[in-house]
Amino acid sequence: GMICDAGYPTFMLTYWGRDAAPEMRMSVPHLIKKLAADTAAAVDLLDRGMVKPGYKADLNVIDFKNLRLHVPHSVFDLTANGRSMKQRATGFVATIVNGEVTYRNGEHTGKLPGKLVRGAKKAPAGLQAAAE
Repeated sequence: GMICDAGYPTFMLTYWGRDAAPEMRMSVPHLIKKLAADTAAAVDLLDRGMVKPGYKADLNVIDFKNLRLHVPHSVFDLTANGRSMKQRATGFVATIVNGEVTYRNGEHTGKLPGKLVRGAKKAPAGLQAAAE
C-alpha cells in the first residue's frame, strides 16, 4: 500500500470549486484561502499565504476550465530502486516563485529561486496585528 496526496490541492480546486453539484460547490477564493493562507498560518508561516505587500508569495497561473488531475502511477525513482507515487495535473499555466517562472505548462524552466524554510516566520513588520 502506497498513498499519493500530492494531488490534494488540485482536487480541491477541480472538485469543490468546479465539478461538484452547484449546491455543494465552494467559491474559488474560499478554496485558495484554505489552501494558502490558512495552511501557512497552521504551521506558523505568517509571512506567506496571501498576495499582499511585504508577504512572500509563490503564485500559480491556472487555466481553471482545463484544470485536470491525472491518475496516480508508481515510479521507481528512489534510492535502491525504491518506489514512489507520482500524479500529474494539467491546466497549470505557470508557477512563479520569488518572481521567476519555475514551471510553464507543466515543464520545469530550470529556475530554482526557492529556499528551504526552517521554523516559524513572523508576519511582515507592521502587519502582525492583521495576522493575529
